[in-house]
Amino acid sequence: MMIGQIYHVGLTISDMDRSIAFYRDVLGLTFKGELLMDGPKTEAIFQRKNCRARVAYLNGSEKIGMPPVELIQFVDVDIEKQPADLFTTSVSELCFYTEDIEAVYQNLQSHQVDCLSSPQIFDFTADGFGRSKAFYFRDPDGIILEVMQPL
Repeated sequence: MMIGQIYHVGLTISDMDRSIAFYRDVLGLTFKGELLMDGPKTEAIFQRKNCRARVAYLNGSEKIGMPPVELIQFVDVDIEKQPADLFTTSVSELCFYTEDIEAVYQNLQSHQVDCLSSPQIFDFTADGFGRSKAFYFRDPDGIILEVMQPL
């Protein structure tokens, strides 16, 4: 049995409208649509009775193989917010590609986005991975995101 390409990357968020605005208006992803999940199948997949979820999809590329970001906001459920931590077992970050990391960084700064550092250059040429520039930042829920530019 084989697993294929990544279909989407899901993020549990606390405020759908705020998150759509951030991912669309600040990061520049294209809003693809929103749906409401509810009923027995939704309860089964999320393992919670009376579960309802708003789900939205945004994509940064129309290229095949580029998975969309799936935003999930559970309706009428208190979400447990824990600070994202790069040093805890979890998905550590969602990384976006760019051709101009300095422009992305300046745009995030102009929107008062919490950037963990300025863009940093990494050289892993000797290891077969090449050179790149990258930095981490946080979305409105504190989820850690990354921007990377191959050099």
